[in-house]
Amino acid sequence: MSYQPHPEPDERATAIFVGQDIAGHWLVQDSEGMLEGRFVSRGAAMQFAAAECQTYHALLRCMSEPLVPLVSFEPLEAVR
Repeated sequence: MSYQPHPEPDERATAIFVGQDIAGHWLVQDSEGMLEGRFVSRGAAMQFAAAECQTYHALLRCMSEPLVPLVSFEPLEAVR
């Protein structure tokens, strides 16, 4: 019996997206909407994303279109 690898990745697998939002912040998000990180550089985002891909056996996708932050970066109003 010979092993034949699949030429195409499993599209059902979790994907980790790396890209920038419209403000230029580097973001890492997952396809399930459960993960988001904001980074100061592409290198930092890629390092985090690579580690997450190994942990969750996810596919890494570098995005050319802007990502939309899941969590607002606007300051919270003070609670009185």
